[in-house]
Amino acid sequence: MSRFSFIHAADLHLGSPFQALAVKDAAIADRFAQAIRIAFTRLVDEAIARKVAFVVIAGDVYDGEWKDNAIGLFFNREVARLAQAAIPVVFLRGNHDADSVVTKSVPLPRSVHQFPTGKAATIRLDEVSVALHGRGFAERASGENLAAAYPAPVPGAFNIGVLHTSLNGRPPHDVYAPCSIDDLRSRGYDYWALGHVHEFEIVGEDPHIVFPGNLQGRSIRETGAKGAVLVHVDDGRVTGTERLILDEARWLRLTVDISSEAGPGTIPGAVAKAFESHAEAARDRLIALRIELVGTCGFSRRLSALRQSLADDIQAECHHLHSDAWLEKLVIDVLPAREAASVPAVDASIDLEALLAAVMADEMVLGETHEVIASITTRLPGGIGAGENPLGDPQSLLRDARDLLLAKTAIGG
Repeated sequence: MSRFSFIHAADLHLGSPFQALAVKDAAIADRFAQAIRIAFTRLVDEAIARKVAFVVIAGDVYDGEWKDNAIGLFFNREVARLAQAAIPVVFLRGNHDADSVVTKSVPLPRSVHQFPTGKAATIRLDEVSVALHGRGFAERASGENLAAAYPAPVPGAFNIGVLHTSLNGRPPHDVYAPCSIDDLRSRGYDYWALGHVHEFEIVGEDPHIVFPGNLQGRSIRETGAKGAVLVHVDDGRVTGTERLILDEARWLRLTVDISSEAGPGTIPGAVAKAFESHAEAARDRLIALRIELVGTCGFSRRLSALRQSLADDIQAECHHLHSDAWLEKLVIDVLPAREAASVPAVDASIDLEALLAAVMADEMVLGETHEVIASITTRLPGGIGAGENPLGDPQSLLRDARDLLLAKTAIGG
């Protein structure tokens, strides 16, 4: 067998709308949408520069049905560049671009091969003695163990299984095409190119079973560096893997304990200190930053009233370190010092703070708050309510309301 390398990618999610982010800043949302395309263009650039033998994409090329043909034409243009460099592409459909979901199409180059959705099949690349086995999704939800019916390995070839799956569970991802590691190993393949899970993970090395993660983070739940995997093969075995970082924009969540801060004025500096190393690592990428303030302090009640000015000061400090870092959300989850110490109220009958604490602990109040939030969320435009708690969770909202009330009445820290 020859020595070669290939790129394993998955979960491109071309056409992802970034609806929730659009409400906060439409321009930033548009840049994240463009970032997905830029990341895929970078993948193609890497494949050509490294002269890989082929590229395999393990599902979810598209985020859903196309509004028009523009996103399909973009994919076609990029894989045509690979075709011109004599680099084949092999891909399958995942839950987001199943046959029943994405019905539009454009003609692709002959060197681009798609696995069928009705039955597992084998695609051979005889130039490098490679056999790829896979099956795409016909419907969005697939509860079947697809791997169990994959073909036997081709003798004398380097065999790759391509599968869009959650294995036996990878929270918070939905369960699709469930199977065990033993199911995969039983097929006798040399490498498993998986998709669906958006975090990079080498599940096993005998054989290699790999989730490359997605090319570009799409929400605050997908933080950190994103990309694909370069796989090196020599004499029919994997000799190494290399993670390719391809993202154009990055999500970052930072938790900052402000217990030791002297007052609200020192908080932005503390955030900047925590952000510094991440700013350096991101280089010139766009950053969407969520800051969570935690801990206990004597001025906690004032923070909700100061939220906007505090957020502005934090944004300014972050720009000193990275000119393209944007505060996506400021979360204040700070307790007053005496609440943390569980000091009982002296006179509960006249203690507004104790009264509010009782209200917040009332299950009926929590239930009604949840219902109000749910009602508002379902009315948000453009599917924004499908995002991660777009209005916040009930406890946080009640806590903010309490702090604002106490700050207005000058009660508490």
